[in-house]
Amino acid sequence: MTAANFAASSPSRTSVRVRLRPTMSSDLEFVVSLESDPANLPFITPWERTQHEAAIRFPDFRHFIIEGGDGLDAVGFVILIGCRSQHQSLELKRMVINNKGAGFGRAALRVAKKVAFDDLGAHRLWLDLKAGNSRAQALYDSEGFVVEGRLRDAVKSGAGFESLLVMSMLQSEFAGRRGLGLEMHA
Repeated sequence: MTAANFAASSPSRTSVRVRLRPTMSSDLEFVVSLESDPANLPFITPWERTQHEAAIRFPDFRHFIIEGGDGLDAVGFVILIGCRSQHQSLELKRMVINNKGAGFGRAALRVAKKVAFDDLGAHRLWLDLKAGNSRAQALYDSEGFVVEGRLRDAVKSGAGFESLLVMSMLQSEFAGRRGLGLEMHA
């Protein structure tokens, strides 16, 4: 897969140019720095560098750098897991953006959905997020994901335990949104 396959503008309120390109070993300092950024730490459970190294090599994962703006500079990363699942159920494991509020997250999420459903043949795309991450939940809600449930006290944090929300989108829901002009076309 090449970056050109994923170039897109967000079809919503914003017209933000993003593309996904496969993460290279030379990108891992950027990825690890995003995960260790104090602005991101409350919302994710960071991986060790070796976990990211494995993810860029393991065929069941897709680890992408999000490039955005006029210069297509690196603005974040996204990881999909389950790309070879016999159940066609892919997990949006992580999406981290360094320039929040600029529309890169929404645009990258739309490209990731297109990759999952059109390129990887997903029937279901799911994710979990910390229950206190209202900004991310609002994004996923507005992008057609449905809350499936809550995993109570599922992750340990500095303040004790935090619950996770599980959200998903089915291929039929994605197709319905596409028919309404809310998703990118194949």
